[in-house]
Amino acid sequence: MDKSMEGGVRNTNNSISNTTVSKLRSSTSNIETAAKEVQKSVMGARATDSARVTKFTRELSGQMVILERLRELAWSGVPPYMRPNVWRLMLGYAPPNSDRREGVLRRKRLEYLDCVAQFYDIPDTDRSDDEINMLRQIAVDCPRTVPDVAFFQQSQVQKSLERVLYTWAIRHPASGYVQGINDLVTPFLVVFLSEYLEGSIDSWSISDISSENISNIEADCYWCLSKLLDGMQDHYTFAQPGIQRLVFKLKELVRRIDEPVSRHMENQGLEFLQFAFRWFNCLLIREIPFHLVTRLWDTYLAEGDALPDFLVYIFASFLLTWSDKLQKLDFQELVMFLQHLPTHNWTYQELEMVLSRAYMWHSMFNSSPSHLSS
Repeated sequence: MDKSMEGGVRNTNNSISNTTVSKLRSSTSNIETAAKEVQKSVMGARATDSARVTKFTRELSGQMVILERLRELAWSGVPPYMRPNVWRLMLGYAPPNSDRREGVLRRKRLEYLDCVAQFYDIPDTDRSDDEINMLRQIAVDCPRTVPDVAFFQQSQVQKSLERVLYTWAIRHPASGYVQGINDLVTPFLVVFLSEYLEGSIDSWSISDISSENISNIEADCYWCLSKLLDGMQDHYTFAQPGIQRLVFKLKELVRRIDEPVSRHMENQGLEFLQFAFRWFNCLLIREIPFHLVTRLWDTYLAEGDALPDFLVYIFASFLLTWSDKLQKLDFQELVMFLQHLPTHNWTYQELEMVLSRAYMWHSMFNSSPSHLSS
C-alpha cells in the first residue's frame, strides 16, 4: 500500500490485533470506527494524486521494475492511464526488464494470432462436437456479458470476447469454458482499450480502432486472463472445488467476525453457496457498478498469488456492509436481497471502505489460521 496511507492502516491493525476475537464480536462498532479512520487515510492517499503519480512514474521508469514495490503502490489504486502497463507487469505478462518488454509483447501477440488461426478461424467441420457446443455456449454468453453497459453490446466487442474465450478454453482443456469466465475478460478489455480510446466508455466505439490494434488488445486480454486463472485453476475445473473451499472459509470468517449475522442466516436456512458462489465465480463484477470494477481489480492483481485467500476477506467485508439489514430479513427476503444488492449508487468511497475492512481483518486472522478451522 502507498506509504502515505500505510502507516494509518498498520497502526490501526496493531491496535486491533491485540484484541481478542471475543472482544471483536462484542465491539463491531469499534471496528467500524477504525475502518472509517482507515478509509479516510485511503481517500487521503487518493487525493494526493500528483504524489502517487510521481511514485508510480519512478517505479515504472527504471530499467528493472521492482514488482513488490509496484504491488504496494497499486494496492490502493492505479492512475487510469498507467493501468495497462501496471497490470501487464503485475500479472507477469510483461517482463520487469524494460529492454526485453517490447520484444516479449510482440512475440506473445503473434503467438495469440497463431492460436486464433489454428483453433478459431476454422470451419465447424474441423471441430469436435464438444468444441462446437462450447463455441455455441460462448456465443450465447457474450451478449449477456455486462448487459448494463452499452459498449459491450457492440457486435465487434462480442466477437473479440468470443475469440479470446474460445481460444483460452481450447488451450486449457482441464477446465474448458465455464460460465463466469466471460465476465473476467471485461476488466482487461476495458483497460487495454483505454490505450486507444478516450473519454467515457459510454462513448466508445471499437470500430474506431484498427484491426491490428484490436488483435493486440485481444492478445493482451488472452494472456492476462491466462495469468490470472493460472493462480486459481481449481475454481473452474469440474465441480469447481476451489470456489467451494473458499465459500466454506467465507462462512467461517463471517461466523468469527459477526456471530449474530452468521447465526441468523443459519437459523433461516440460508447457505452461503446460494449467494457467494457467484461472487467467487465472477469476482464481484456482477455485484458492483462496472465503473468501480477496474479499481477493485487494482487490489486483486496487487495481491498476486495470495488473491484467492484474500478474496475471502473482501467478500466478508462486502457482505457485512449490510450486517444490520441482514438480521431483519427472513429466508426469502435474504435470497432476494443478496441477489440484488443495493450497490447501483456506490462510489469509490464505499469500495474503499470494503477494502480497508478486508485489509484489517486479513491482518488479524491471517496470522492465526486456527480461527478459520472448524
